[in-house]
Amino acid sequence: VAIVGGNGSGKTTLLRAIMGLHRGWTGSIRLNGTELPASPEKAHPGMAWMPQHLPKGQFPFTVGELLRAGTEEAAVLDAAGELGIGGLLQRPLSALSGGQRQRAYLARALGMLHEGASLLLADEPTGNLDTRTSEEIMDLIVSFNRDQGITVLMVTHEPDIAAYARRVVRFVDGRVDSDRRNGDTA
Repeated sequence: VAIVGGNGSGKTTLLRAIMGLHRGWTGSIRLNGTELPASPEKAHPGMAWMPQHLPKGQFPFTVGELLRAGTEEAAVLDAAGELGIGGLLQRPLSALSGGQRQRAYLARALGMLHEGASLLLADEPTGNLDTRTSEEIMDLIVSFNRDQGITVLMVTHEPDIAAYARRVVRFVDGRVDSDRRNGDTA
């Protein structure tokens, strides 16, 4: 599912609410039939997260430290090699280009998927990437969706990237404005 909409429409807030990082929402969120707590003590093990930006004010992790944090080391290091960042493990995340950082976040998410997560939450997964690399990243994400049965919920501003999704949800001012299957005219 691709979530599209203007800046400030609530796309990232929805992802943060699903993860339990955003307070003050009402309703319920279910993952595989289980209601998720609004304020979990730790991240839900059924989710893999690919953020858009490096959190501000955090400890300056290296790529290797990020990748090894809470994920199966062999799977995440294989993903890093496949994504072309295997040689960057000792570099601080803050020293990477935007595209390299997105690859590191995706490698960590892929490690979480190998560990059994069934939902990939991706906030602008191709942000800061050139067209060829964006296509490679999306092909990889789509293959996990298809081959592993992983559900992907991604936020994007890019129409070409939204086209990879089977369903597109449009947000306007924090509300769902339209929900359509790709290829539908309405």
